[in-house]
Amino acid sequence: MKRYLVGGAVRDRLLGLPVGERDWVVVGESPQSMVERGFKPVGRDFPVFLHPETGEEHALARTERKHGTGYHGFVFHAGPEVTLEQDLQRRDLTVNAIAQADDGQLIDPCGGRADLDARRLRHVSPAFAEDPVRILRIARFHARFAGLGFGIAEETLALMRNMVEAGEVDALVAERVWQETARALTGPDPWTYFETLRACGALARLFPEIEALHGVPQPARHHPEIDTGVHVGMALARAAEESQPLAVMYAVLCHDLGKALTPAEHLPSHRQHEQRGLPLVHRVSERFRVPGDCRELAVIVAREHLNVHRALELRPGTLLSLLERLDAFRQPQRLPAILAACRCDARGRLGLEQAPYPQADYLQRACEVAAAVSAADVDTEGLRGAQIGAAIRELREQRLTEFVRAERAGSGG
Repeated sequence: MKRYLVGGAVRDRLLGLPVGERDWVVVGESPQSMVERGFKPVGRDFPVFLHPETGEEHALARTERKHGTGYHGFVFHAGPEVTLEQDLQRRDLTVNAIAQADDGQLIDPCGGRADLDARRLRHVSPAFAEDPVRILRIARFHARFAGLGFGIAEETLALMRNMVEAGEVDALVAERVWQETARALTGPDPWTYFETLRACGALARLFPEIEALHGVPQPARHHPEIDTGVHVGMALARAAEESQPLAVMYAVLCHDLGKALTPAEHLPSHRQHEQRGLPLVHRVSERFRVPGDCRELAVIVAREHLNVHRALELRPGTLLSLLERLDAFRQPQRLPAILAACRCDARGRLGLEQAPYPQADYLQRACEVAAAVSAADVDTEGLRGAQIGAAIRELREQRLTEFVRAERAGSGG
């Protein structure tokens, strides 16, 4: 059986990067012959099989042609007569169109090796324009490899712009946009993904709420970088540096959406941007069917991030109210994620990238002090229902009063 290692495994090995999943193309076989060899068929749209021992995917070499709009409008053909070169020609980028034989020989009909050396992301053929998902993929690849010096070829960026103008991205389904975006958000340089989409015009079509942040000024006293779009990019960079999970990354992305709605006469101040931003967070989350944990965290962070920043200044009663709005007593496991997103927001500012953020530790300890109070600590005789809850809350505020007093005495405040 003639099989060839293809795609990311070959690309990453040539770049000296760790190789994850390995995908194979098989030439000269049919679905029947693959089954006879013990392979398990799993492909729905075209013949893909799992190796009986390794479980690795083996796909029959195939060609494809466009017959409709969007990324579902393709007809695939796989057969023993399809060559390896024909299969490689249908791929998106030259760096993903390199194959390796079992003896180590490289088959590179599209010049992918030269583009790897030149740190260039270039489309294989004009057929790139037939699949709008490729705009998302090249944006994600750019974000993944920008740190290695990769850029997008001018002719490829021009083709992407033409695709956007032709309305191709409008045919993308929500699940696929979120899938690629989620992978970019948990990559090494998530903001490059959004900046690449912006460069070809796709950001305004897919994420107009994020597009609108660019050029929105902020007070230089709090934001030396001025531009809100730059700030969000810097905050995402801090979160990526900390390898934060997807929910935190999404919350950081959405935390300042309301600043795009600030009336021009109020700029560069952004009073009430937290409340203005909440409908936008809900809108983006609903559009792309964002998972519940990401959506809920983004809403809380958008609504409360300024209050978290002011935590050290809050009175005990106000501090308790903040912890309640953060749902810190019912879901204490989520509090570290909220605080991480707020920390990244605070550090996503020019010159403040490594600034201390004592609010996180302060709120975590305050939560532990208040959460330690339970019904067993109060005199419930004669109390019912809501009265017991009120008594617990009153004792929690007393404990926080002692906590705040001790903290300020210790800091000399």
